Amino acid sequence: MKILLATVAVLGFATAAQGAEYATITYVAPNYVNSKVPRQRTECQTVEVPIYSNVGGQASTGDTVLGALIGGALGNQVGGGKGKDAMTVLGAIVGADIANKKAGQQQIIGYRQEQSCNNITFYEIQESLKNYTITYTWNGITGRTVTYNNYRVGDRLPVNVSIQAD
Repeated sequence: MKILLATVAVLGFATAAQGAEYATITYVAPNYVNSKVPRQRTECQTVEVPIYSNVGGQASTGDTVLGALIGGALGNQVGGGKGKDAMTVLGAIVGADIANKKAGQQQIIGYRQEQSCNNITFYEIQESLKNYTITYTWNGITGRTVTYNNYRVGDRLPVNVSIQAD
């Protein structure tokens, strides 16, 4: 027993050929796709910024002498003979220098408020139309396809009909 199979192919365009066959659209469903879309916004905030100043200027004579004595005493603990004397002198010089530098250091004397702004990138999910799934009928045969055309229920659609015998 031979069975005849009927195949209905949807044409994506209308033809003016004589005897053209048409199917009727019975259902249309839009298909959507989600995609990430980059967006930007600016966020600003008030921040406290330190104000620096040199405090104290130069060290007092007492601070310099005390630094030299401590440095000399530490230097005296190192070396032997003439090297011990050299280390004592070097320690005194370094101690006096450290006392002078410490007196002239910058310190925070206050704070001021400033506006700080940054551009922030974030992503939004955006839904967009991809295509349409349509269902159509022709001579009692129902078919379904996906198309980019926006058809409506009841529209007529040109079809190409072929019959194959097995």
